[in-house]
Amino acid sequence: MDAPRATIARAKKLRRALTPPEARLWVALRPRPGDLKFRRQHPIGPFVLDFYCAARRLAIEVDGAAHDFGDNPARDIRRDAWLAGCGIRVLRIAAEEVRVNLEGVVETILAAAAECSGGPLHRPAAGPLPPAGEETPPPRISSPSGGGGRREAPDGEGVLS
Repeated sequence: MDAPRATIARAKKLRRALTPPEARLWVALRPRPGDLKFRRQHPIGPFVLDFYCAARRLAIEVDGAAHDFGDNPARDIRRDAWLAGCGIRVLRIAAEEVRVNLEGVVETILAAAAECSGGPLHRPAAGPLPPAGEETPPPRISSPSGGGGRREAPDGEGVLS
């Protein structure tokens, strides 16, 4: 999914200024637990996700106390709905939980990732896939002279031309 240039620039800036809970979680996610690759401060559409696993289409948001005040809860709901419309599941984790129970947080993330089916990261081509074993053969390529077909070799063996 493409992101506007301003969102990409904001993501780059945020990568250099992780909050302490985000930095702590990144140390745990960077070695690819469960063989899953996570990206930090990943831009998607108009948003920057704290962490994102593209293979599972899973976003991880580390929420500090500020997410509970003002219009932030409503903004989070709109954002989560927009991401769900894109097929991305959002897992929200309290910053305090990252601070006191990092191992449990990583286990929760891996369990959520196991529940996610992932899916293609691109749009499939038009039309249904052929049944297994019935793939269409590759097209025949004729020779530049246009004389494709079978001819006899001097030793009597047939060769393709």
